[in-house]
Amino acid sequence: MKIDILFNDQAMNSRFLEGHGFSCLLDRHLLFDTGLSPEVLLKNMKTIGADTGDIGSVVISHDHQDHTGGLWEILRIRKGLKVHACPNFSQEFKDKVKAFCGILIEHEKPFEISKNIFLTGEIPGIYKGKSMPEQSLAVKTELGISVITGCAHPGIINILRRARSLFPSEDFYSVFGGFHLHDKNKMEINDIVAKFQAMNVKKAGPTHCSGNAAEKIFTEKYMDNFIEVRAGQVFNI
Repeated sequence: MKIDILFNDQAMNSRFLEGHGFSCLLDRHLLFDTGLSPEVLLKNMKTIGADTGDIGSVVISHDHQDHTGGLWEILRIRKGLKVHACPNFSQEFKDKVKAFCGILIEHEKPFEISKNIFLTGEIPGIYKGKSMPEQSLAVKTELGISVITGCAHPGIINILRRARSLFPSEDFYSVFGGFHLHDKNKMEINDIVAKFQAMNVKKAGPTHCSGNAAEKIFTEKYMDNFIEVRAGQVFNI
């Protein structure tokens, strides 16, 4: 399965624009998050030759602006597009999706959104003392299970445990996206890396809100199996 990184705080080269947030495109038909800026998202889509007309669904991990900012322009272009969200997203977000003529679909429990692509279902999280529910993607391929996260407000290990509960007999191949470790100290990050390794995660790619310290520690621990995630990167999982 092909994954195009469309939006990230860093780009792989000058052909791609950088922007705060995250977005990726799975097999050119499933959009996961939309970054902060519609201009950056659409420019990077154009650069890789992706067509908004091929997108069948959009999955939003959580309703922070750096993951939803490009959604409204996508919905303006593609009225009637399915938007997969969590039940406890803000009412403001839900009303805006409907105002832009999107079809809002809420998932409390895990759901197979496309062949071998699963939503984890809503996982409770906390951000700045307030509730921040989030969902991630779990993709099943011949290589194993790959988990794609937006910001991991529920805790990246909690997300992996949810994914493991969906596929108890499958190995993890890769985990990448925002791990939200920028406020963690080195001891805490090392503990999380140790848990990744104990869960036999083969490849890891912290980015976006993960923080420089986490990227450095994961790089040291995972070496050749560290995934550098940048706008314009293409992964096959």
